[in-house]
Amino acid sequence: MFSGSLRGRLLWWLLLPLAAFVSISGLISYRNAQTTADLVQDNALLSSMRIIGEDIDWDNGSVSIQVPPAALELFESPEQDSVYYRVEASGHRLLAGSLELPVPRGAGDVPMLYYTHLDDGRPVRAAVYVRQLYDSGRTEEVIVAVAKTEGSRDAMLWRLLRPQLFGEVLTLVLAMVFVYLGLTFELRPLMKVKDDVADRNASQLEPIRVVRLHVELRPIVDAINQCIARMGQQAATQRQFISDAAHQLRTPLALLVAQIQFARQRENRDAPLSEALAGMHKSSHKLTTLTNKLLLLAQAESAAAPNTRERVDLGALIAGVLEELIAFAQSREIDLGAELEDNLYVTGDEALTAALVTNLVDNALRYTQTGGRVTVHAQRSNDRAIVRVIDNGPGIKAEARARVFERFYRASSHADGTGLGLPIVREIAHRQGGAVTLEPGEGGVGLVATVEMRLWSAAV
Repeated sequence: MFSGSLRGRLLWWLLLPLAAFVSISGLISYRNAQTTADLVQDNALLSSMRIIGEDIDWDNGSVSIQVPPAALELFESPEQDSVYYRVEASGHRLLAGSLELPVPRGAGDVPMLYYTHLDDGRPVRAAVYVRQLYDSGRTEEVIVAVAKTEGSRDAMLWRLLRPQLFGEVLTLVLAMVFVYLGLTFELRPLMKVKDDVADRNASQLEPIRVVRLHVELRPIVDAINQCIARMGQQAATQRQFISDAAHQLRTPLALLVAQIQFARQRENRDAPLSEALAGMHKSSHKLTTLTNKLLLLAQAESAAAPNTRERVDLGALIAGVLEELIAFAQSREIDLGAELEDNLYVTGDEALTAALVTNLVDNALRYTQTGGRVTVHAQRSNDRAIVRVIDNGPGIKAEARARVFERFYRASSHADGTGLGLPIVREIAHRQGGAVTLEPGEGGVGLVATVEMRLWSAAV
C-alpha cells in the first residue's frame, strides 16, 4: 500500500506497533471493566440472597418467610432489569418467588453463582445457597435463589469501558497526526535535495548543498556530489577538447580558404579545375563556420555563473549586430528592421549576448525567402527584457520546434546551416538566467523567436 512512499512506509512501521499496543490495551481495559461490572452485579445478588435468607423463620412449627423490600431495592437501575427469586423448603414446597427460576443440583450452604435461562429463554445471572433451619430437634433445608437480567451490568460495563476506549483511540489518532507531521517536517531536507536536482538544467553540475541535512542522508548526497563532480570533470574535458580543437582548426582553415581563394583568382582556363576550386572554397567556408560555431558553443557552456555578469546595453548591441548582417540581408533582398526601447540594459556577458542575437537574426535571414521581412523587437516587461525576432518565412512545424534545439538538427534542408545556431542561443540564454521559446507568427505565418533576459540591477 505504501510501496511508493518513504513517508508512508515509515508511518506504517511506527503506527503498526502502536496500533497493536492500543488494541492490547483496549482488550485489557475491556476485561477489567467486565470484571468490575460482574463483581458489582454478583455482590448485589449475594446481598439480596442473604437478606432474603435471614428473614426465613419458624411459624407455628412450619417454615415461613416475608421477603423484605430492601432485598429487591438493591437491583433498582435505569435499565429496569427483571428480578427473580425462589425460596423453596423440603419436598419442593415453594415458600416465595417463582418456580420459573431454575436451581442447579448440588447447591449447598456455600453461596454459588451461575448463569441460567428462564423458561422464555432469557439469560440471567443467579446466586443460590441452602440454609439450615433448626427447631425442637427438627432440621429444615431451605433453598434461596435470586436472579436478574444483565441490562444494568452491560450498561455499567460500557460506562467503565467507554472513557478508556476513547482515550486510547484518541491517543492513536493523535500519534498518527503527529508522526505524519513529524515525518513531513523531518523529510523536508530530502525534498529540498529532490527539488534542487529536479530544477537543474543539463549543464548545471554544481554540488548539492542542503542546510540541516540529516546524518543518514549525508552519505547519499555525498555520493551524488561525487557523481556530479565526475560528470562535471568529464564535461569540462569535452568542452576543453572542443575549444582546443576549434582553436587549432581555425588557423589552418583560414590559410586553406586564403589559398583556395588565391588559386581561384589566378588565370586558369581549365573549367573542371575551376569548378573543383569553387567547390573546395564552399566546403572550406562551411567548415570554417562550423568550427566557429563549435568554439562559440564551448564558450557558452563554460561561461561564468550568472552572479558575475556585467551590464549590457541591449539596444546598442542589437543595432551593432544588424549593421554587421545588413549586407547579408540586402544580398537576399530581405527587409531587415528593428524596434528598440531606449535605455534597455540587461545582465549578461556582452560577447555571448551578441552571439545570441546574431544567431537568431542570422537564422531568420537564412530561412526566410527572398524578398521577405525580418524584424527585431526589444522591450521591457516587468523585471525582464524581451527580445523577439519575427520573420514571415516558412516557419517551423510544431513537431519540429522542440527538436531544433538539438545539436546538428536542421528543420529544413533548403538553406545552408550547421544545426548549431539555436542550440547556441538556448545555451547562452540559460547560462544568463533567461529562456528562449519559438512560436508561429501572426496568422500562422513565419516564426517568432522570443528570448527573455534579466534586466540590469545595481544589486546584481
